[in-house]
Amino acid sequence: MIQGMEPLSQNIYTAAQVKELDRYATDAFNISGNVLIERAGEAAFQFIVSKWPQCKRLLVLCGSGNNAGDGFVVARLASEQEFDVRVLQVGDENKLQGDALAAQQRLLGSGVTPVTFTEMLGEEDYDLIVDAMLGTGVHGDIAGKYAVAINALNAQTKPVFSIDIPSGLNADTGIPRGIAVKATRTLTYVGLKQGLVTGDGPEYSGEVLFSDLKLPKALYDMRSPAGYRLDYAHLSPLLPKRLRNTHKGDFGHVVLIGGAPGMPGAIRLAGEAAARVGAGRVTIVTHPEHAVSLNATRPELICYGITHVEDIQPLLSLASVVGIGPGLGQSKWAQDLLVMAMDSGLPMVVDADALNLLAESNQHYDNWILTPHPGEAGRLLGLSTAEIQRNRFKSVDDISKQFGGIAVLKGLGSLIKSQHGLPSVCPYGNPGMASGGMGDVLTGIISGLIAQGLSNQQAAELGVVIHSKAGDEAAKAVGERGMLASDLMSWTRRLANPKL
Repeated sequence: MIQGMEPLSQNIYTAAQVKELDRYATDAFNISGNVLIERAGEAAFQFIVSKWPQCKRLLVLCGSGNNAGDGFVVARLASEQEFDVRVLQVGDENKLQGDALAAQQRLLGSGVTPVTFTEMLGEEDYDLIVDAMLGTGVHGDIAGKYAVAINALNAQTKPVFSIDIPSGLNADTGIPRGIAVKATRTLTYVGLKQGLVTGDGPEYSGEVLFSDLKLPKALYDMRSPAGYRLDYAHLSPLLPKRLRNTHKGDFGHVVLIGGAPGMPGAIRLAGEAAARVGAGRVTIVTHPEHAVSLNATRPELICYGITHVEDIQPLLSLASVVGIGPGLGQSKWAQDLLVMAMDSGLPMVVDADALNLLAESNQHYDNWILTPHPGEAGRLLGLSTAEIQRNRFKSVDDISKQFGGIAVLKGLGSLIKSQHGLPSVCPYGNPGMASGGMGDVLTGIISGLIAQGLSNQQAAELGVVIHSKAGDEAAKAVGERGMLASDLMSWTRRLANPKL
């Protein structure tokens, strides 16, 4: 591990919360802003030396706030190590003050003088460009010289290292403020900003590392985080080794409802996923025309064709959990099955067409997990997909409050939020998972985990992690393009057996 670097924090913070932590460091622990800027610059320089060991020519772009101060320290340390360093002053130099101004004065004392940025990055051939223009305190869309500089930065091909956060990226939502730097790597400080882990944040930040700037652990007890980042290693103990004297009844009974006429595939995927993650029994309730074919392709699944919805009652009386929605359709048959499932009082996993039906009825139930993608989330809340994505943390919170239970907002940096708890974010997943059937597999995985005795919260978090990580393993093995939902099955089984 790089000296001064820490594993990515399990806690995530808003920009305002990180600012509070900075203030606590000064007020409660007498750590000055000047010391923090020096530590930040030193950590960044060590990061450069470690990640780009051949780097000897450095271009540093600085703004006029504390983020610029970090950049000035990086430039000074690099110059002292005989790097070829050039600093472009993008922000108004006259606005520099306090600790950032002091850092600039120390840079000048080392013999490096910043050059005012005009419209070009220069003709020199740099090994690395350091983005120290804008931090977390930016408001409104990026304009003026900053927009010109960011466009120039994104147009060139050299690696880009952003300090704390890519300039222009909203630290809370992960959405660019009109434009943002696309970094190769980002080193973030004090608290992992929530905008780096969802929305467009991962696309713009590249590889993210974290440094706590050697702040006391007690500092973090003074401020609750905004949420937390999920990790497979921390969650996998929820699936302990099984006792030898067990039977299928010990691992629950999943009932999955879906498969309207002509749509058997989705519920079939959900059924196998529930079985592969370890459920003792999996029963599929579907339209009569699919029952035989579904059972033929996976004989371990119990398949019932139901025309009259009341015929589902005996199955629900034996179930541990109900998953509903894959291929369900929105007919009267589908609507009645959703009502029957809710009336059972069982824990539920609700996806796909069941979410679309829910959007029309606006019902509230505390014992379900809703798993919308952004489009379905928009229908639930009466918003456009773009509005959902504009603030994913608010969107998932609104869904959980309006409909009850736990909401899982799928997508890059999938979010899990209960009505009263903090949100969690999944760091796994890849673009290869943007294909049909992936959500159906997730429905089966979460349902299968609940059947084995996990709480709804545990099953939602571990289920999302297993699902996303299985996608990553499948992509690593063969590639992202052409990945099918069924490709996740073998990896799902492996991840459900963490000791293997």
